[in-house]
Amino acid sequence: MQRIALLAIASALALPASAGEEDLKALRAEIAQMKQAYEQRIEALEQRLTVAEAAPQKSQSPQHGAAPAQAAGGFNPEVSLILQGQYRRMKDVPERSITGYWSAGGHDHGGGERGFSLDHSELIVSANIDPYYRGMLNVALKNGEAEVEEAWFQTLGLGRGFTLKGGRFLSGIGYINEQHPHAWDFADAPLMTKALFGEHYGQDGLQLKWVAPTETFMEFGAEFGRGAAFPGTDRNQNGVGSSVLFAHVGDDVGRSHAWRAGLSWLTTRAKDREAHFEDTDAAGPNEVEGLFTGRSRTVVADFVWKWAPDGNPKQRNFKFQTELFRRTESGDLACTSAVATSPCLGSPALGDLRSRQSGGYVQGVWQFMPQWRVGYRYDWLNAGSKHYDPATVFAALDPANAYFVGYRPQRHTLMADWSQSEFSRLRLQFARDQSMQGVTDNQVTLQYIMSLGAHGAHKF
Repeated sequence: MQRIALLAIASALALPASAGEEDLKALRAEIAQMKQAYEQRIEALEQRLTVAEAAPQKSQSPQHGAAPAQAAGGFNPEVSLILQGQYRRMKDVPERSITGYWSAGGHDHGGGERGFSLDHSELIVSANIDPYYRGMLNVALKNGEAEVEEAWFQTLGLGRGFTLKGGRFLSGIGYINEQHPHAWDFADAPLMTKALFGEHYGQDGLQLKWVAPTETFMEFGAEFGRGAAFPGTDRNQNGVGSSVLFAHVGDDVGRSHAWRAGLSWLTTRAKDREAHFEDTDAAGPNEVEGLFTGRSRTVVADFVWKWAPDGNPKQRNFKFQTELFRRTESGDLACTSAVATSPCLGSPALGDLRSRQSGGYVQGVWQFMPQWRVGYRYDWLNAGSKHYDPATVFAALDPANAYFVGYRPQRHTLMADWSQSEFSRLRLQFARDQSMQGVTDNQVTLQYIMSLGAHGAHKF
């Protein structure tokens, strides 16, 4: 205000001598109006500041069990709906599986249907619960059925870099596991995640993360859960059924490059985990049920490198991504059948089984101009080695079963997608799938992904 007054005085002194009393009156009136306007603005800002400072104090001190201030103001969550469907052209294979690997059952959302299908739509609701917690619900909609993929709470104020999450959540193992299908760079999951988890590994339990206070990004985490998801089984018992440990480190290289690397470990147990085999009945092979009881351990290494000119990905960017795994299982394998002549009839015989498998994928996605991207992915798996006692249960099983075959599944995938905005994407994908021995499946996929409502940014 002093500066305004000085300017006004200087202007008044600079008036020519011929200026009359009317000019001076007009100038004084203008100065008075300006002063009044600025005083009103300052008073309004002071009132807003007073209200903002008082609001947190009210919400942090509810008395006698009263609801927090946010509840009194109403429920205002962030709601988003992901519409995702596709048209897929591929061979008619009655029971799709990956040769050399135990079937993950009905956990795969990768799209086994031919023709048009509602692939994987999602309804997501999230909001801050109070100043200390945040909650999220993710319901997946597929083929007329609803499945709760995630339903968790997360702390906001533990401090010192710690965060606690509880409920149902996607595990932090590896890199792609925490991503929902609409965030994938391809229309389906890598063979690696299909073989290991069916699609992704989810936990009902607790997750504790710690981000170190260093310039280089360093994150460490531990999870303890029920262990009901494949490769484990729900054993309906007290205690912990699965454990996960993971560590991630990353940094920027100049203004245009960034990277992240990680190492994860999962251990879980299975009891009577089911699979289908054929027996060695001389009268003719019968389909029998295999039951595995034992421990499964998985190690995953991941690496991601991103490039964007001066750190701005709007025009052009490139992402390189790879994950490698090694899984070992040890325990007992049994077989059972209702056929009178089957060697597996009656009480299942037990045999010692030890297996070791590995594999991974590598992919690159290039946005060469705004709205357009192209990508390539190569998947490979090694059925690995399986050691067992042939004098027990394995004498009753046909050695030609796909699980015992020493095959190396692989797949090549090309894709191109177009995003008119950040809320829509259309994708065309070609894949040469050789994940089943004796079958080469040339697949074509047309996919749409549409996002409605609020949707936060995806992770690195």
